[in-house]
Amino acid sequence: MAPQVMTPVPMIEPSSWLRSGITVARTDGVNLVKFTDELHTRLEELLEKRKSELLTPIEAAEYAGISELERILTFVNAKLIANRDN
Repeated sequence: MAPQVMTPVPMIEPSSWLRSGITVARTDGVNLVKFTDELHTRLEELLEKRKSELLTPIEAAEYAGISELERILTFVNAKLIANRDN
């Protein structure tokens, strides 16, 4: 098995959005963490600019940070859903 190669990516720290960009919503009896409408809209704006190759370096760092936070929340929510019956 080949060793995993890690490439550093400049990003705004995902934790910078924890206070203002995250909310908790009850879905099917489970509290899940989600983006606020504002952060979700910003992610969509950045994604569109990325698709058009129009991101500035600062926006690319912002996109990377929000995307990482999205991956983290997806993992946390999957754990919460898996443990709801325990």
